[in-house]
Amino acid sequence: MNENLPQKVVFLDRDGVINKDSPDYIKSWAEFHFLPGRLEAIKKLTLNGFAVIIISNQSIINRQMASRRHVEYINDRMKTSIESCGGEIKDIFFCPHTPDDRCDCRKPKPGLIYKAQKKYGINLAASCMVGDSAKDIECARRAGCGCAVLVKSGNALEAEKILAKKKIFPDHIAQDLCRAADWIISNDGKRIPIPLQD
Repeated sequence: MNENLPQKVVFLDRDGVINKDSPDYIKSWAEFHFLPGRLEAIKKLTLNGFAVIIISNQSIINRQMASRRHVEYINDRMKTSIESCGGEIKDIFFCPHTPDDRCDCRKPKPGLIYKAQKKYGINLAASCMVGDSAKDIECARRAGCGCAVLVKSGNALEAEKILAKKKIFPDHIAQDLCRAADWIISNDGKRIPIPLQD
C-alpha cells in the first residue's frame, strides 16, 4: 500500500545511533539504553517536518539469539519512549538475516530502503540516511538517498577506514545524532558541502 509522505524522510540506523550498541547484540529491552540526547534529537526532527524511519540489520533473529517477537517488542518500547518525549518513528524496517543468507535486505544492500520507498512513495533523492557504520553509508549511496551522514557514536572510526578504501564518502560527519539532526534541519535535508565537524 502506498501512503505518500508529505515530509522529507530521515532514515536512521538503530544500534549505535539511537541506543548504545553491543558486540553481544541487543537481545532484550533490558539491554537497550538510549544514548544521551537521542530522544530530543528525534523530537527535533519530527517537529521540523521530517518523517523518521528506522532501517536496521537484526541478524539476532536468524542467529537464533532472539525471536522476531522479541525484536518487535524492543522496537515498540523504543517507539513508545520516543513518542512520550514528543518525537515520532513513522516506521521500522529490519532485516533478520545473517551475511550467509545472501538476502537483498541486509545493509549495505538497499532492500529495506526500497521497501520503505515502495510503501510510502518516498522521494529518495530528497531523503537522508544517518548511520554509524560503513554499511549504512554504502546503503544510502546504493539506494540513491540525497545525503548520508556518519555519526561517531558507534563504529565510525572503523567505518571511515572501510569507506575510504571503497572511495565512498559521507556528506557529513557528526559527533552524534543530536548534531546530525541540527545539520539536517539547517540544510533542509539537502546535500550541501560544508566543513565536517571535529
